[in-house]
Amino acid sequence: MLLVIDVGNTNITLGVFKGKELSGTFRMTTKLPRTSDEYGITLKELVERQGIHSGDIDDVIVASVVPDIMHSLGSALIKYFGIKPMVVSAGIKTGIRIVTENPKQVGADRIVDAVAAYTLYGGPVIVIDFGTATTYDIVGVDGTFEGAVIAPGIRISAQAMTEQAAMLPAIEIKKPDSIIAKETVASMQAGLVFGQIGQTEYIVKKIKEESGYADAKVVASGGLGKMIAAETDVIDIYDSQLTLKGLRFIYEKNKRHN
Repeated sequence: MLLVIDVGNTNITLGVFKGKELSGTFRMTTKLPRTSDEYGITLKELVERQGIHSGDIDDVIVASVVPDIMHSLGSALIKYFGIKPMVVSAGIKTGIRIVTENPKQVGADRIVDAVAAYTLYGGPVIVIDFGTATTYDIVGVDGTFEGAVIAPGIRISAQAMTEQAAMLPAIEIKKPDSIIAKETVASMQAGLVFGQIGQTEYIVKKIKEESGYADAKVVASGGLGKMIAAETDVIDIYDSQLTLKGLRFIYEKNKRHN
């Protein structure tokens, strides 16, 4: 069985694949400092609570945008699973070619999402990840990663309003009944959610215009992506497991024999 790990700025998302089937998924917070032993014990417990024996894990692949935790996490996987993880980094086979000015600046999570979207749906494809930041990545017909747009994520925007404006409270992020709100919380929710919908529609429209990919499929992922995807026609597919699937595809291209 394959353990796939996506280390994001907010959460660490994990999945276990038995062949091509995703047998279980779970999450833990990224920002809590942990030792290698704490990672190892937590990971084993999470895996086994899914009904999966940790000894059945044959290999591990990790994509991370948080370098600081990689030493502890890697040590945990070696100590508690007996596996040195495969890490998505420069030199790994992905099946897509990055032609931006500085390919090394493209986050591992975005590369993995691009691989998944292109493998599953072909190109051209626009991949949107509604994460800590909202990213829009463009993959061409031949699997070339051509460029991107990066914008603040919804939670970052909400946090900025709360921290910088003394009179604005912390709020739950959800779509209010109407864009014309009658009180402060609903007003903030309207601005955040409808603002994100409007941003998504405008950026997708401009990407299609400038790239010439008028018929590009638009694939979205990320925690709050489901809410946005439900409110706009510009998103063709929402796939909450896009990154986990992409990790499996990359693993298959680089498979090693233990």
